[in-house]
Amino acid sequence: MRQHLERTLRSLKYRDFRLYFIGMVVSMTGTWMQIMAQMWLVYRLTRSPFMLGLVGFAGSAPALFLGLFGSIAADRWGRRRLLLATQALCFVQAAVLAALTMSGLIQIWHIFVLAFLLGLVTVFDMPARQAFVADLVDKPDMGNAIALNSSLLNISRMVGPTLAGFLVSLYGEGVCFLINAGSYLAVLTSLLLMHGREAAVPAGATDSPWLYMRRGLSYAFGRPDMGAMLVQLSVLSLAGVPFLTLIPVFADQVFASGSQGAGLLMGAMGVGAVAGSLLLARKESLRGLPALAGAAGVAFGAGIVMFSFSGGFWPAAAAMALVGWSMMTAFAASNTLLQTLAAEEMRGRIMALFSFTFMGTAPAGNFLIGAAAERLGAPAAVCLGGLVCLASSWFYFRRMPMAVPERHPAHGTVPVPEDLGGGLQG
Repeated sequence: MRQHLERTLRSLKYRDFRLYFIGMVVSMTGTWMQIMAQMWLVYRLTRSPFMLGLVGFAGSAPALFLGLFGSIAADRWGRRRLLLATQALCFVQAAVLAALTMSGLIQIWHIFVLAFLLGLVTVFDMPARQAFVADLVDKPDMGNAIALNSSLLNISRMVGPTLAGFLVSLYGEGVCFLINAGSYLAVLTSLLLMHGREAAVPAGATDSPWLYMRRGLSYAFGRPDMGAMLVQLSVLSLAGVPFLTLIPVFADQVFASGSQGAGLLMGAMGVGAVAGSLLLARKESLRGLPALAGAAGVAFGAGIVMFSFSGGFWPAAAAMALVGWSMMTAFAASNTLLQTLAAEEMRGRIMALFSFTFMGTAPAGNFLIGAAAERLGAPAAVCLGGLVCLASSWFYFRRMPMAVPERHPAHGTVPVPEDLGGGLQG
């Protein structure tokens, strides 16, 4: 048991990664509290599924135009320095949202503007965070660090929305926004305390942004494995992930469970995601990850369809747990493969593409599911998205090589110990 635990948590032996992990657990818990509270606030003010999707569109729209260039700033300015700036701006955004809400002055246009500004910051923050994790550990532990990074996201996804649901019912949404503002101080402190080992500026990072990203696109889609992963993740993000914006509608209109029910549904998703991330963290090789990512895509689509047809709250919560496990596994397994197989000078750009798969496609997805729910009803709109996700898995399995190369020119030998069965996650 102890040996399994040590293997799962082995990246925590690095001081800077421990600091990052602790700071981000606190910060991401606050972030998920804000996400849940903001969705409920929009629904309370408008009672409109379309407006939920429209606010989601506003928050993700910057990525549609700037998402592919987020890595350029990280490569040129340094990832730690950029994260200090982006996290400080996130603190300001949360503080303003808290002040407006708690003073009773909040209006829907305020939420639109603040969501857009946060999305603009996230364009630069997310690729930097994805690539920064790999800078904090030695290369053999990169996959474990990515999996643990995903686990912290999912622990916060489990705790944050559940806590937010109860706080909203007792004190209102403003308290959640205020807690989130305070949580950014934790990650800012951890970043300042790091000894730091900044990655070298990749070759070509000083070229024009267009040329720099064009080379990254040619590199990624010139390889069938990376292309298949990026296409699948884009479809999952376009058709599947946006259903989360409709959770307040299901909690209120379908299950009559209020903000507490909405928080519990999001928490159930976090439980499934944590289980998957911890299991994936135990893997010490890439073997089985391509098949696992594809199977998780199938399970993700199936879980969404099950949720749309669930006849009661607890069956819906069970479906959300499956959605959490499969979404986390699909994205984290692909993240591990992309970061490990990419040439070092391309890793920042590949992470920008990875981030774009769920940031750049999200604007259209949020808008479409909000409009579809307004016209067809939330269950039908969600079911349709799940079916599209299932269809994308067919493309993935046709294009994705299931065998992982044991040697890659950028990294040398990839350790391949005993086969862990291909099954069992930043």
